[in-house]
Amino acid sequence: MGDSGKPLYEELGLLPAEYDRVVQLMGREPSDPELVMFSLMWSEHCSYKHSKPLLKGFPTTGPRVVMGPGENAGAVDVGDGLAIVFKVESHNHPSAVEPFQGAATGVGGIVRDIIAVGAKPIALLDSLRFGTLDSARSRFLFRRAVEGIGHYGNCIGIPNVGGEVQFDERYEDSCLVNAMCVGVVPHDKILSCAAKGLGNRLVLIGNRTGRDGIGGASVLASAELGDDDADKRPSVQVGDPFTERKLIDCCLAMGEAGLLVALQDLGAAGLTSAASEMASRGEVGLAIDLDRVPLREQGLAPGEVLVSESQERMLAIVEPANMDAVVEMARRHELDATDIGEVTDTGELNALWRGEEVVRIPSLYLTDDVPFYEVPRNAMPAPEPIDLSTVPEPADLGAAWLALMGDPNIASKRWVFEQYDQLVGAGTMRRPGGDAGVVRIPGTNRAIAVTLDCAEWHTELSPYEGGMASVLEAARNVACTGAVPIAATDCLNYANPDKGSTGWRLAESIRGMADALTAIGAPIVSGNVSLYNESPRGPIYPTPVVGIVGLLDDASTSVGSAFDRQGDAIVLIGYGEPRVDASRYLGRCAGRPPAPEPANDAALFRLLAACAAKRLLTSAHDVSEGGLAVALAESAIAGGVGASVQVPAGRRADEAMFGEGGGRVVASCDPAHVDAITALAEAGVEVTVIGTVGGDEVSVDAGGSTARVSLRDLAQVWEGSIPAALEAA
Repeated sequence: MGDSGKPLYEELGLLPAEYDRVVQLMGREPSDPELVMFSLMWSEHCSYKHSKPLLKGFPTTGPRVVMGPGENAGAVDVGDGLAIVFKVESHNHPSAVEPFQGAATGVGGIVRDIIAVGAKPIALLDSLRFGTLDSARSRFLFRRAVEGIGHYGNCIGIPNVGGEVQFDERYEDSCLVNAMCVGVVPHDKILSCAAKGLGNRLVLIGNRTGRDGIGGASVLASAELGDDDADKRPSVQVGDPFTERKLIDCCLAMGEAGLLVALQDLGAAGLTSAASEMASRGEVGLAIDLDRVPLREQGLAPGEVLVSESQERMLAIVEPANMDAVVEMARRHELDATDIGEVTDTGELNALWRGEEVVRIPSLYLTDDVPFYEVPRNAMPAPEPIDLSTVPEPADLGAAWLALMGDPNIASKRWVFEQYDQLVGAGTMRRPGGDAGVVRIPGTNRAIAVTLDCAEWHTELSPYEGGMASVLEAARNVACTGAVPIAATDCLNYANPDKGSTGWRLAESIRGMADALTAIGAPIVSGNVSLYNESPRGPIYPTPVVGIVGLLDDASTSVGSAFDRQGDAIVLIGYGEPRVDASRYLGRCAGRPPAPEPANDAALFRLLAACAAKRLLTSAHDVSEGGLAVALAESAIAGGVGASVQVPAGRRADEAMFGEGGGRVVASCDPAHVDAITALAEAGVEVTVIGTVGGDEVSVDAGGSTARVSLRDLAQVWEGSIPAALEAA
């Protein structure tokens, strides 16, 4: 029995039926260390027992895919024998409990996933969601999480090139901190996590093992948070970025020298997950002597050593002949490299403690024999479109425009990204603040464009279409730089799948994402699922964050978002009519947003890539939150030059200016290039000249109703909103 009087397996998070399954598989009662291992590996965070059956619907193969889901990160071919490696993961629950360390170690963990594949990290991104800035708790979480990301990323010397930040009361108790890392590796240096080679050594590299993070995968990441969050603070890992930097350099050097057979990060569930995944992937066994594991503190029990989530540790498979070289290379990097076991042919994980066997589990029991569950599909009725007559028309379109520019969800995120080093490594070509970060591929003339995005309001209202919208918004941001979207990663942040309509929304949004990804030819190569993001006050919005990587064959052709040349034509490119439904202008998650049309978006992406390659565009910027008026203002602010635009009023002038939906891009170009751009457009994509770049104000005439706002006023409100909200507290 546990300390609470309940059976120990219940305290560890296992259901009675799951415990019975463990006993049936083992043919006996598990030892306490074995039970701890099962509880962690069968937790939602490690096993994806509610989502894995649904994830099979994603497209995961394609001509560029080198390594798909199932390894530490995905990899895609970008030419010249090089692969881009990337993944996004969540660190939501730890960040809600201890935001600095939770966010910092989220960065550290995703970086180790990239180096586990043998890749050199070249870029970071993050997707953040918090409660509104009028909440003291949300301001605290926001400040500290950003500080944690900045501290860790800056110390390890990887540029942060993009991301997104959103604020909504639905994230008040359950903030979201998703981190993405991108790396590069030659094809012949890619490492797998699969253990192999009978007698090869199991080597623990990096920090010593302590109690920090014990139970994190079950205590934090696989349960709802409640009023006792502070009691869970010991479960949050503690990061050491300076050791991480050494670990990055050491592992890359070992990989380059061909000293490693396989490599795996010690993340959630620590040594247990790393060893079981390496063994099951390689269809071998692993024998571990826990007495050899270097400890930071005394008194740890064997189960604690097995599931500690102490940071900055990697597990490697090394041939015996290379052991001396591995130990010496680690020593030169001021790291421990300790032989803690060997590869066996038993198919089992065996662990010794003080000379006695305390663990003997077939590794597949931990990884493949997890009980999977069908999520409930309690569908919600389709929402009714907003009756425009119920939305008051603004007396002053200019004042409404300025108010929208000051919405923290639309306002400049400079306060965030200026805390991050954006240029370290000298590969960053386009910094945060535009549609996507652009990073040169080392040693080539090519570049990648990367971004993270999500359409959570759309997913709440119409999950299938919202899943599509999340993919297409991210891909559109990448396409605006002139890059061709080639692959994706995702982080699916949802509430309890057994409650309400969450399971249905999860299933439907995955289906929508899959259809959109298939339409644009960008398979999923890696990802993460984070469930139980809710509190007694309610669930978060379904938040399927999508990371897209795009390829530019010629880095010099990348396109920015700024109007910066007087006299350029302003062109609206794309499809769809704006609507106020679920828009920032409406200010609430209500109505029925227009359904995306992935085939039209795919045609739009091809057009933007062709225009960039032919150097026909001066700028391109996605029309998203805040609609056309906000997109125009952002491009004008970025370039320091105004614009004058005329568009039809549609149903109403304010909807034409601030409505959202469809796949639209505001671009600027030499007027002489308009015909060439139009000639390249395929069916489903319209090209319309709507105005001219110039002046010191931005004006929009929507069917005779005109709004004029000085560039200075737009910039002042847009840049000052978030700092003002933080300073006023």
